Amino acid sequence: MPTLFIATGNAHKVQEIRAVLGSGFTVLSQKDANVKLEPEETGATFAANAQIKAVTWAAYLATDVCNLGADYVLADDSGLEVDALGGAPGVHSARFAALDDDRKGNSPDAENNAKLLRLLAPIPEGRRTARFRSTLALTPVTPGASPEAMAAASRFFDGVCEGRIALAPSGQGGFGYDCLFIPDGYSVSFAELGEEIKNRHSHRAKALARLQAGW
Repeated sequence: MPTLFIATGNAHKVQEIRAVLGSGFTVLSQKDANVKLEPEETGATFAANAQIKAVTWAAYLATDVCNLGADYVLADDSGLEVDALGGAPGVHSARFAALDDDRKGNSPDAENNAKLLRLLAPIPEGRRTARFRSTLALTPVTPGASPEAMAAASRFFDGVCEGRIALAPSGQGGFGYDCLFIPDGYSVSFAELGEEIKNRHSHRAKALARLQAGW
């Protein structure tokens, strides 16, 4: 059974990935590590940012000091693309509001959602189309190999969930923009649909399904 190390400090993402992958993998997370690595996500694409995180952690886990036994690092970079905003917030989804005053790090979900609603206020309901996009980077943990070699061995898996942005937030579940995103085929937000449905239809679930199919 392969052992995956999930390169995120987001407990919601770890929980979602564990639920979707099921029992076919042993899943570790940053809670199991004795350090906190936070590589700067300087990539212009989801794939680039996912690989930065995956390779940073793979290089660390390949050393003898950690002794976690991870076979692969799995890193996710994902975000919301809104057509009326030219694809924004995109790779800046987690720090959308912080961009306004050059704050470092991510913004609270409530601030990001408020900014999105403010920008979309003049946009009619029929033109509020959007999608969640996820790219997973799967990088082997190879003792003795260089970070560049591990990066070259990385594999990528994409997932997209089409939908639209609601006029107001609804629901208490999920995280991020879930309370505003209504996936195609439904009339309520991801935050209202619950984990079981979200884990079947979300962008991350689709990317994980491709990972499992190509294992």
